[in-house]
Amino acid sequence: MQPAPTPTRNETAAEQHNPRAVVGHVLTRGLNVRHIRFMALGSAIGTGLFYGSASAIQKAGPAVLLAYIIGGAAVFMVMRALGEMAVRHPVSGSFGQYASRYLGPLAGFITGWTYVFEMAIVAIADVTAFSIYMGFWFPQVDRWIWVLAIIFFLAGLNLLSVKVFGELEFWFSLIKVAAIIAMIAGGAAIIVFGFQAADSTVTPGLGNLVEHGGVLPFGFEGLLASFAVVMFAFGGIETLGITAGEAADPKKVIPKAVNTVPVRVLLFYVLTLGVLMSLFPWDQIGSNGSPFVQIFSGLGIPAAPHILNAVVITAALSAINSDIFGAGRILFGLSNQGHAPAAFGKVSRHGVPWMTVVMMAGILLVGVVLNAVIPEDVFLVIASIATFATVWVWVMILASHVAMKREIARGGLPASEFPSPWWPAASVLTIAFMVLVIAVLGAFEDTRIALYVGAAWLGLLVVAYRLWIKGDGRRRAHLEDQTWPLPVVRTVRDGG
Repeated sequence: MQPAPTPTRNETAAEQHNPRAVVGHVLTRGLNVRHIRFMALGSAIGTGLFYGSASAIQKAGPAVLLAYIIGGAAVFMVMRALGEMAVRHPVSGSFGQYASRYLGPLAGFITGWTYVFEMAIVAIADVTAFSIYMGFWFPQVDRWIWVLAIIFFLAGLNLLSVKVFGELEFWFSLIKVAAIIAMIAGGAAIIVFGFQAADSTVTPGLGNLVEHGGVLPFGFEGLLASFAVVMFAFGGIETLGITAGEAADPKKVIPKAVNTVPVRVLLFYVLTLGVLMSLFPWDQIGSNGSPFVQIFSGLGIPAAPHILNAVVITAALSAINSDIFGAGRILFGLSNQGHAPAAFGKVSRHGVPWMTVVMMAGILLVGVVLNAVIPEDVFLVIASIATFATVWVWVMILASHVAMKREIARGGLPASEFPSPWWPAASVLTIAFMVLVIAVLGAFEDTRIALYVGAAWLGLLVVAYRLWIKGDGRRRAHLEDQTWPLPVVRTVRDGG
């Protein structure tokens, strides 16, 4: 028979028998299949696609499609590794707690805080982007007004309940997915039926993918250089794992959401950019604003900038919403491990870690000031930190998964209900690829600063851990294994 669950450091034996004793420290499972499925769809659509894709195309040309396929395959393996751990241990701290459990408390501390820092930085950039987008329609209104309004609006909604967050993400993602599908359909119509603006001088067709310098205009070096942008575009997809702690049925919804990753990569990136580069020579894409404006303009739609503006505003709102959610839930997990102030572990009567939401709102308010006083080139450094942090978190997810699989094999534990495929070869290859991406950041001058800043950040976290983390924070996280065991068949020898 299975032994009784061992109480965690934050859950005594008395509390196990008295649910009211832990009210204020337990999250509400309010995310259903519809919420998480559309969060999975929407997490792949953001400014990295709408604007960052142009930079990736300029680095690699049509070969960027191969970069997205390779990068997407690696991200899928990361998500399968995270999915296996999330089904086995559906906790809100997600990969921060997995790293603490399987790699040690220092790894958990660094992984969790690196993700929080990444989300905070990205949220500041997204809030700034939102104010710029609104300025397109209302140039007479100061940007700080829009920033302040959206911070209080989204923070207030995140304080209500996780179900409100799920509903917001559902509708935001629905709009983004519909926009992408419309772009693909519009582009396909131009190619097949020749619908395009009368003053257009560009001849659409698949020939644009092999002309203008060929598929690899900058050779293998250009393909490698594009990975820095390509992998950043996938950043944030790991937030899916964080939803396990608040999913109504994580064993059902997490696998379904994770398994949509290949479809998302092929639809949102490969197919969309393939259509785009068939419509226009790759060396003209992004030269006159967003590449997606070109699709609408090619259709002869005069309101193209306004349509795109509405879509990117939705993408920015969705990104800020997810940033607040993701950082808050990781902070909640860090607090439970003794890696963050205890206040971040307090939960409101709606089942929301309210202090983490307040902290993220405060960071965004600081970002408003920083945006006004810091030169634009500093944000290049911020983007580099976010890129490095994203890849670092993915490497920690993969390393935690490898350690878990080894422990399962050594201890003869029940097999996972959602095992990562092609183990162990695929995991080893994916880790090697992530190391290659980090090396690529250092190989090119325009991204090399990411390694310097990233190394400094990791060093600061190690010092912070040594100086301030004591007691329970120096212990590995206790995670209850919720894998369903095989039924025990009792025989006469068992005393039955």
